[in-house]
Parts: sequence; structure tokens; C-alpha cells
Amino acid sequence: MNNSNIQIFRSKDGGPEIDVRLENETVWLNQYQIEELFQTNRTSINKHILKIYKTGELEENSTCAFFAQVQCEGKRNIKRNIKYYNLDVIIAVGYRVNSIRGTEFRIWANRILRDYLVKGYAINEIRIKQQVEQLRELQKSVKILGEIVEHKELSKSEGVALLQVISDYAYALDLLDQYDYQRLSVEKTSKTEIFRLTYEDAVAKIQMVRERFGNSNLFGNEKDDSFKSSISTIYQTFEGVDLYPSIEEKAANLLYFVTKNHSFTDGNKRIAAMLFLYFLERNGALYRPDGTKRIADNALVALTLMIAISKPDEKETLIKVIVNLINKNN
Repeated sequence: MNNSNIQIFRSKDGGPEIDVRLENETVWLNQYQIEELFQTNRTSINKHILKIYKTGELEENSTCAFFAQVQCEGKRNIKRNIKYYNLDVIIAVGYRVNSIRGTEFRIWANRILRDYLVKGYAINEIRIKQQVEQLRELQKSVKILGEIVEHKELSKSEGVALLQVISDYAYALDLLDQYDYQRLSVEKTSKTEIFRLTYEDAVAKIQMVRERFGNSNLFGNEKDDSFKSSISTIYQTFEGVDLYPSIEEKAANLLYFVTKNHSFTDGNKRIAAMLFLYFLERNGALYRPDGTKRIADNALVALTLMIAISKPDEKETLIKVIVNLINKNN
């Protein structure tokens, strides 16, 4: 066990309660506690322990350990290393001084250990499953990146941005030991929405971009009603609950839908990126507290390219990538 736990042993004969330390898949008591457990003097306990080690019945290095313990001495708290002995030593002593109490303690300790080991196994099994899922998410992202490279000759800045995206995403996964383990999920998002994007507002922004940057009339020319659908989809609900409850989830899906639906004769990716930034900015989620952008321009280019080249079954992975890159952790 990585973390120590404390359990209380109560004997059937009404003896004193003893705080028992659980660590490294066994239980530990110091000499004072062993004395209290078997109701004998510490000199006798120490004599039995020395004999147990001297005869080779048990190995000292593997059955005793020092644990830090804070003790109050006068007005000061003093931290001392106290020598503890594991269950093997406790039972060996118990057979020598009080076999009934020793047997009772052994039964209790084994039951406690079994419960902790079963729980520990279950926790580890869940953690392993989470890590496998995280690895799959990362593999999908790498696969998407490879497909982008195959389909498009990237500029230096686009290539750097792609590498930065996967680097940031890998960090967010915390797959390596030096990182904290964290399941990839939608979290640390902004729930309070202060701006709601409408179709009319989006069309006005597209017109403004067309005029400002001198794009042709084909830029932003709607081929069908799919753009209107992209806007309304991010506000869909089920039984009164938003399907995309946070600002970041709405923004990520807006970028995805506008990019993938190819609603315009020209400018699909540029429009998607522009509206993505506009939506985040209006909702106060584009910038960090220090004024820097949560997502760099090149990273946005990379994400838009990833979406454009991705397959439909990769949508969930891409949405998680985007949310993790623009949530409050960044």
C-alpha cells in the first residue's frame, strides 16, 4: 500500500483499543503497542523479538521499519522515527506470551488485510482501465496527425503547431509516472454562459470578415441550411439539460460542426476558426487571467486541420482534445 491507514483493534475480552498501522500490505505495531496488546512488559517483548531474529525465524530487514511519528513533549511537537514490527513478528511474539490473544489478533489482522487488498485490487483495476483508455485517446490523436501530414504539405509553423498540440495533449493525459494520473475527461470548464451565438449574429460576422479582408463573394456563401444547423446544434438539450453544458464544449463542437459540414462555397475552415474565437471571447473564455490566449493561433490552425481531415468516429477524441486545450487548466 502506498498510503498508510490506521485501524483499531478491540479484543473480545475488553482489553485496550490499539491503533494499528496498515502499510505495504501488512500491519505494524511498535514495542509499546505489542506490550499493550499482549499485556506484558516491554523487556519481555524485546527479549522475544531479539530471539526471533537471532534464531533466524524471521529476517529483521523485511519485518521491521521506522515510521515518523510526532510526539508532544512539553510545549513542543517533536518528530521522531519509531521502530515498528509487522504482522509476522507480532504473531511470533504472541505465540510466546499469549497464544489466545495472538490468535485473535491474527484472525482480525488477516481479515483487515484481505479487505484492503481486495479494495486495492479493485482500485488498481479501475486505474489500469483508465490508463488504457487514455492511451487509446492518444493513439487516435497521433493517427489523426499522421493522416494530416499525408494529405497536406504543411508549412513550418503549421508543423510546429501540430507537434505542440500533441505535446500539450500528452501532458494533459498524465500518462507517465512523473505526471499525476488523471483520466482524460471534460472538466475544469466554464459553466456560466454570458453570450449566446445566434445564426444572424454569425452571418453578420462572416460578412464583416469578407468586407474587411477583401474575400470574394464565394467566401461565406451558404450552399444549404447546414450552417444554421451547426449553430443550433451546440444548444441542443435532452429533457431540459444541455447536451454541451459548458462554454468550452459548445465552442469545441461549434469549431467541429462548422468545419466538417462544409456549409460554404469557400472559407469553411477560416469561418469555423473565426466563430470559435469569437464565441470564446464573448463568453470571457478566450484569455487567461494574465491576458494571454488560452490557445495559440498556430494551435488553432492545427486543430482545424485535424478536424477537417478526421473521420466521423474520431469526433469524440477531437472534442476532448480541444476542451482540454482551452479549459481552465490552461
